[in-house]
Amino acid sequence: MKKTSLCILFGGKSTEYEISLRSAYTVLTNIDKDKYDITAVGITKRGYWYCYTGPYEKILDDSWCADTEHLTSAQLSTNFGEGSLILLNENTYRRIKIDVVFPVVHGVYAEDGTLQGLLELSGIPYVGSDCASSALCMDKAFTKQILNNHNIPQAKCIIFQKSRLKKDPDAAKAEIESQFSYPVFVKPSNSGSSVGASKVAAADALIPALFDAARYDDKVIVEEYINAKEIEVAVLGNDTLTVSECGEIAANSDFYDYDTKYVKNISSYYIPARIDEITSEKIRSYAKKIYRILGCKGLSRVDFFVKHDNGDIIFNEINTLPGFTSISMYPKLLMHAGLTLPEIIDRLIQLAKNH
Repeated sequence: MKKTSLCILFGGKSTEYEISLRSAYTVLTNIDKDKYDITAVGITKRGYWYCYTGPYEKILDDSWCADTEHLTSAQLSTNFGEGSLILLNENTYRRIKIDVVFPVVHGVYAEDGTLQGLLELSGIPYVGSDCASSALCMDKAFTKQILNNHNIPQAKCIIFQKSRLKKDPDAAKAEIESQFSYPVFVKPSNSGSSVGASKVAAADALIPALFDAARYDDKVIVEEYINAKEIEVAVLGNDTLTVSECGEIAANSDFYDYDTKYVKNISSYYIPARIDEITSEKIRSYAKKIYRILGCKGLSRVDFFVKHDNGDIIFNEINTLPGFTSISMYPKLLMHAGLTLPEIIDRLIQLAKNH
């Protein structure tokens, strides 16, 4: 059987660069090598692309980009349908045939439609949602505005432009305090892994939190505090969808921020979630509906809250290129359903080929 030529992208200019390295290591060490010829391409924090042929452990510890013996400058051909990666040496170049790209990348310049636009220009099939859906899902403000038209329950919020915050932060603070009581959540519209997000418990912390979030995007979202369980669902598919059991995240900290997820590693999870069957089925139905409305393909993780006081379901956000790290919920949820990691990876690649 002829192997599929697969390009796995990792790294990138995003604040989630380190998470991408962990995800890529998981994929590279679990993929079926009998089915795929692998070309690993790393993108540095400065945005330089290199074909990397060294040990995968150096990806995990971020020493890959110093391993010059195994680096070759690379770029995707944007000649539509040519399907090749161009490797550039000092005076020569050569092409590698690429059948499918698996972008194991997260955050801006990765899952926000920019990379997907480049892949669309190349004509090479790729894992995940298209340019438009990726951009809409990454931008939490746009996601909220679209889903409001489809009666998806969401947290109340105010959306601020960075320029407005800079011009009159006190006016923004007054508007927030007129609509919400403390605590509130503040986060950039375009960011992942809770980068730039904070739970603000008192008035004196609000303006610093707004400006911190504005470091990461031109739009800042302020949401009401929801006292709730955090529930996540994995969706896999294009036309026919596999929707996982509900999983529950127990942050074991003030909230499920970047440090809790990836630095302190103190959170725990429950699959299935500790919710009743009726609530679970409603969440899974919402997840499928949201996936369809936003035009997602391949995979997404859809996150919800279930309120402690009355059991109401609140949509939180959707992630079109969720993590594949050792602690990531997306693969854990599908593995709970009986799929192995190599099977999940294979399904995603086949979905990309049949986009």
